Amino acid sequence: MASHDILTNKRIRVRIPKDYRQEPVISHLVSDYDLTVNISAAILGANAIGDGWFDLELQGTSEQIDNGLNYLKQLELEIWDDSNIGYW
Repeated sequence: MASHDILTNKRIRVRIPKDYRQEPVISHLVSDYDLTVNISAAILGANAIGDGWFDLELQGTSEQIDNGLNYLKQLELEIWDDSNIGYW
């Protein structure tokens, strides 16, 4: 197996604003970026009011994870990862 094919995991927390409630943001990580996504925790407002917070574990190659994170950044979502986990 080539080194670029090695699967890795990355844990992130992402805030998805209520404006994106009808957008399949997490689904795109799976279908468009070939990531396996485990939702380890989530906070959603009642009756779809407020933003959603998701603790996600992403699994894929480093390239797939980087591409998925770039997608989230293009949407201008707040993302926390292992480097700033103390602020969770």
